[in-house]
This record gives sequence, C-alpha cells and structure tokens, in this order.
Amino acid sequence: MTDDGTADTLATVGPRLRAVRERRGATLTDVSRATGISLSTLSRIETGRRKPTLEALLHLAKAYGVSLDELVGTASATAAGARTSAPRRPGEDKAVVPLTRYVGGLHAHKHVLPATGEQPLRPRQESHEGYEWLCVLYGRLWLALGERDLVLTAGEVAEFDTRTPHGVANAGPDGPVEYLIMFGPQGERLRPHADANAIAPGRPEPGASG
Repeated sequence: MTDDGTADTLATVGPRLRAVRERRGATLTDVSRATGISLSTLSRIETGRRKPTLEALLHLAKAYGVSLDELVGTASATAAGARTSAPRRPGEDKAVVPLTRYVGGLHAHKHVLPATGEQPLRPRQESHEGYEWLCVLYGRLWLALGERDLVLTAGEVAEFDTRTPHGVANAGPDGPVEYLIMFGPQGERLRPHADANAIAPGRPEPGASG
C-alpha cells in the first residue's frame, strides 16, 4: 500500500516529467534515443496513463542530469503538495539558461548568480555521475571541489569528475557572476582537435612574404 504522499507523487509525476523535458527543449524522440525507452511508453508516462518503473525513472534522471528526488518531487512537501527544500545560502540562487537541446550526451548551460550583498557561506556540495567543464565569463566564482576552495575569475576554466563533491557560489558580494557549464552525464569530456598555434593549411606563416 502507499501513503497519501506517495499517491500524490505518482499522480503528478507525468506532468512533472513533461515539464522537465520541455524546459530542456527536448522532444520525446530525443529522450527515447537517450534512454532506450520507447516513444509510446514515454508518452503514456507523461500523460498519466502508465506509472513509470524505477528503472525508467533512473534512466530519465540520468538523461536530464538531475537527481531522482528532483525528478519526481519526493522531497518533503507541504499539505498542498508544493515541494520544499533547505533554505538557500547567500550566493546560491541562480538563473539557468539551457544552450543545447539534445539530452543524451554533452549539454551546455549558462548560469547567472546574482549579487548577494553579503559574504556567502562555503558552497553546499553534491556528487553524481558525469564530468563537468566550467568557464567563468564575468565576476568571481567560488568553487568548492572536495577539500579544495578555488576562486575563479573571468576567462578561467575548471574541469572535474562530478563524483567529486562540488558546489559553487558567488564569491563577490557586490556583483553577479556569469559562467558556462558543459556537462557529460556519462562522463563525456571535451576533445580538442585543433592546435591554436598551428598554421592553417594554405596560409603563410606570420612574416612570410610572397
């Protein structure tokens, strides 16, 4: 038997899954390719005509790059069914802009952490499968990576295995920080193929004449 809270969660999981997918700009076809779940099954789950299995939910959480609790809303809730969470610390509120549509491999987001007006606490850390590449565009970003604390400024890059506990916060209380994230849910990494110092074919070396 299930309690009322579990029943509420099962009743709302379909619309929640659809909302998560649409926020990422993904189609059912994209998700089917990424997870191996058939289109008909995905459609029936999102419309509430079929309850998702735990295996299906785990595949979907991995594809969307979120925890299972975030995906199905099993965090503590109010009587009205709204999700609640631990209060955010100064510097942790953020806006996220998806930059890619495909959910099965590398995907990119732009994050903006607003100014806080006060010094933030050490960022809250989490760990999960995957690999992340982070580049600061503006401001100062506090990256807590395992036992290390790094402050990155515009143009600086960090990359790390996301199984290492990690968290970020705005390190500068007087202004926002903007940064890009590329994340590989299966541990994919960036693979440079060009040497910036190499001479392009057919072009003369600098200073060469004629």
